[in-house]
Order: sequence, then structure tokens, then C-alpha cells
Amino acid sequence: MGPWLDSVTSWLTTNPQWLGLAVFIVACVECLAIAGIIVPGTVLLFAIAVLAGSGALSLGQTLLLGFLGGLLGDMLSYALGRRFHQNIRRLPLLRTHPEWMTGAENYFQRYGIISLIVGRFIGPLRPMLPMVAGMCDMPLPRFILVSLLAGAGWSVAYLLPGWATGAAIRLPLPENFWPQAAIVAVSIAALLGLSIHANVRRQPKATLLIGTLSLALLVAVFFGYSHMAAFDQGISALVQEHRSSTMDMLAVLVTQIGNFRTQLLAAALVCALLFFNKQWRALIFFGGVTLFTAIANTATKHFFARMRPDVLLDPLTSYSMPSGHSSGSFAFFLALAILAGREKPQRMRITCVLIGCLLAMTVAMSRIYLGAHWPTDIMAGAFLAITVNAFALALTQRYMVLTPVPVKVWWMILPSCAALYGFFMLSHLSKELLRYAY
Repeated sequence: MGPWLDSVTSWLTTNPQWLGLAVFIVACVECLAIAGIIVPGTVLLFAIAVLAGSGALSLGQTLLLGFLGGLLGDMLSYALGRRFHQNIRRLPLLRTHPEWMTGAENYFQRYGIISLIVGRFIGPLRPMLPMVAGMCDMPLPRFILVSLLAGAGWSVAYLLPGWATGAAIRLPLPENFWPQAAIVAVSIAALLGLSIHANVRRQPKATLLIGTLSLALLVAVFFGYSHMAAFDQGISALVQEHRSSTMDMLAVLVTQIGNFRTQLLAAALVCALLFFNKQWRALIFFGGVTLFTAIANTATKHFFARMRPDVLLDPLTSYSMPSGHSSGSFAFFLALAILAGREKPQRMRITCVLIGCLLAMTVAMSRIYLGAHWPTDIMAGAFLAITVNAFALALTQRYMVLTPVPVKVWWMILPSCAALYGFFMLSHLSKELLRYAY
């Protein structure tokens, strides 16, 4: 693949006018039935995103083209399954590799709609599940809604890292930026890799390991952020250079999910629903995690008393380290993800947690974009919430089994939280846009 990839990227480097089409086509192929398994689209997407970040495309254009390409791949796969149904198994490649079809079909039959969201982030399943949904005659409107949701998260997760890398290479950055960025990347990768490995291997103390690693990284950030000025300033400069009115509106919408009032009401709503449905163990775990994280964030914020970046026209006056939006979002979404993964297969539990982290990271990244926090602030908030979640889960499991929350309760929690978030996101939009003017 090396020479082939080099030739593609070299041609696109000399012909940048085709980069937009390349992002669209590769994203489409990556999500297209059968083709997405054969073609190494993930590697190619990253390489093209790096080129896009070098100045050829804005972040918004890159994400939008990737999203639309992936959506087209989903729709073509769905149409293929809807048209041929079980006859699709007669295709030569599927006759040779029946496990591709069998694995996706079993996954869809077991998890339904959720499989389309979770499976979007699992390589072998991603291109096959939309076709299986068509084979099973899933209603088209429902499929479109699920694909829109899953595709939005997928485009960010798969294209943003590459685009950011390309932009960082292009810009003049502070001295020592890359060594410090490497330390951050290695630390996060180690936490993520060891956590997944421990869970896959079903190590008995995997949760304690995750909590210990996260705590160690939290302490490192708390006492080392003053030595990470090049990293903080470089990332902030990189982000601020690419601000636009459209992205400003999206960032303001997203950041309101992490506002203290919104998070307080959302956590109270979840606790109330768990209480009225007599889900006592889930209530103790979720309520304990969100409450302790909030207290710990407030205490450490006043202890370090770090000033915020000087970006906004009217700078925020509260302290910066750690980010309350980051810690609150990670505490909330991770706690829900842990509850959602109870008594599920190992891969499903890991995927739920990764999706929870993705949602929380979206809120956290909006704080950097809006100039409200330094990157190390959101890292500290994330590590704080991960630490609390991990130790709370270990403590809960030691004294009582954390049983799964019934599906009917989830159908109360998820729509209610979505409605609450939507209300606050839209009702205070104009005020928040003025608040984050720069």
C-alpha cells in the first residue's frame, strides 16, 4: 500500500483542486458495502485530511464533504440490500467470505438501531451494516435519521485528527511544540490502549487500572501545565486562525451542552428518572459520579486559580484549570455509557464508552475553539471525570452488582436529555454568540 498511497498523495499535492472530491469519494467508498472492507480507506482518509489541513480546505469543508460522502455510501449500501435482499449473498466476494455478511447480520439482529451507530466506528461492520438494514427492510426515514447522527460523529472522529495535523505542520508554531504534543499524544494513546487491552483481556482489575492511569495523568497535568506553554499556545493559535461565523455558531451550540446550569438540570433529570423507575444502583452510581466530579472540579479550579486565554472581547472572569465543561461532559456521558454497557458483550461495552468519550470530547473541543480554555484545561477536566468514573465503578462493583438499566428507562432518559439540551442550545444562542465574540 505504501507506493500506491504515496502516488495518490503526491498527485493530490500537485492538484489540490481535486482534494474536495477526493475526500468525498474516499469517504463514500469507506462506507460502501464490500468496498469499504477491501479498500484501506481509513489510512487514505487520514492522508487526504492532512493535505486538506495544509490550507487547501477549511475544517468545515473537510468535515462536510466527508459527512456527505459517508452518507452517500450508506444510502447506496442500503439501496443495494433493499433491492436484492438475501440474493446479495450470491455475489462472488460474499460467497468467498460469508463471515462478512454473517457477522454484520447477527450484530444488526441483536442490537437493531444501536448497531448502526456503534458499528459506524467498527471497521469491518461499518460498510456492511447499512446493507443489512436494507435487507431487513428497515424503514427508510428511520435509517436516514440514524445515518445522519452516526455520520456526523464518524466524520469528526476520522477527519479531524488528520486535518489538524496538516494545519499544524503548515503554521509557524512555538519552539518545543512538537515534543510537548508528542508527550500528550503518547500519554493519551497509552491510556486508551492499555484500557482497551485490559478490558479485552478481561483482567479482573481493569477498572482500577484505568482509574490509576487516569489519576496519574491528571496529577501530571496539574503539576506540569506550566511547562506545556508551547503546546497550549500552539494549539490555541492553530484553532483561532481557522475560526469562521458558521463554525462559531456550531461551537456555541455545542458548548452550551456543558454549561453548568444545563449539566445540572440534565443530571437531575436522569437521577429523577432513575429514582421513579426504582433503579437504585444506577442512581447511586450516576448521581455519585456527577456530584463528586462537580465538587472536585470546583475545588481544584480555585486551588490552581489559572487565568483563561486572552481571546474574547469580554474575557471570562472565572478560573480556567480544570475545564468545568470538559469534566462535567465526560462525567455525564461516560456514566451513561457505563450504564448502557452493563451485561453487554465486551466489544459493545468498549464501544459505548468510546462513543461517550466522543460526545464529551466534542463539548471539550468547543471550549478551545471559542478561546475559553487552554488545551491542558480540557485534558485535566477529562482525566478528572475518567478517574472518578473508574474508581466509582470499581467501588460500586465491589459492594453491589451494577445491574443494567431496562430499555424502557433508556427510552425515557435519552429523548428527555436530547429535548433539554436542544431547548438550552437554541433558546440562548444569540446571547451566547455575543458572550464568545472575539
